Amino acid sequence: MKSRLEQMRRECTKFHKEHPEVWALFVGFAFEKIRLGHKHYGAKAVMERVRWETSAGDSSPEFKVNNNFPSFYARRFSKAFPDHEDFFRTRVQKSAASRVRS
Repeated sequence: MKSRLEQMRRECTKFHKEHPEVWALFVGFAFEKIRLGHKHYGAKAVMERVRWETSAGDSSPEFKVNNNFPSFYARRFSKAFPDHEDFFRTRVQKSAASRVRS
């Protein structure tokens, strides 16, 4: 049986491949905060700005960002930019212990 964490990771990976613009915005906004002197920042706050940027205007976005995804994007950022691996503080993902019910 798969854990809930594995299920969410698969969903996020699929979303990430389908919407690379979200990653580009996430990275850009994170580096904006780094340039402003922030040592740490919230991945959820960055993702909320991504949501704002992709939904502002007259049309609704072609996608919705799941609330479970910011932690995965924070971990991806830490791996992609090791010089800033502590920029987003992460916790142990409790969902690793929960199993998906069939």
